[in-house]
Amino acid sequence: MKRFHLHVHVEDLAKSIAFYSKLFAAEPTRAETDYAKWMLDDPRINFAISTRGAKPGVDHLGFQTDDAAELAELKARAQSADLALFDEGATTCCYAQSEKHWVTDPQGIAWEHYHTLADIPVFSEREAASVSAQEASACCAPTQRGKPIDIAVTAAKPSSSCC
Repeated sequence: MKRFHLHVHVEDLAKSIAFYSKLFAAEPTRAETDYAKWMLDDPRINFAISTRGAKPGVDHLGFQTDDAAELAELKARAQSADLALFDEGATTCCYAQSEKHWVTDPQGIAWEHYHTLADIPVFSEREAASVSAQEASACCAPTQRGKPIDIAVTAAKPSSSCC
């Protein structure tokens, strides 16, 4: 079964963790100095926040699969739909080892499809190996996989109660 994934860049991680913990009535499954993640079952979502983005807002959407077969199915669907596909393969990012690929929709929005293999103690093994800051942020850099969704996080109330 797939789990929906949403990654949001935030300015103040501590305030955001406090907010989302109250909103979800759950503490993060993983919390680091620059990142936090909630693995919720109702709704089934992997919701992640980090301070690594250029500006606050929704960065990308995605699907986390429970196994390699589901990931292969998503990849086959993307290829048959002639979607722009960036196959990252085995990689480390967001404190996890994963097998992943990215697709970009016609508007340029990045969708991450991945299967998590293991947790790791660092955000990225490339970063831990002391690569330049620019290269280290490439794992979650919009230039490699599409553009950020660019839905700004603001304190203003929505102008409408409609979805």
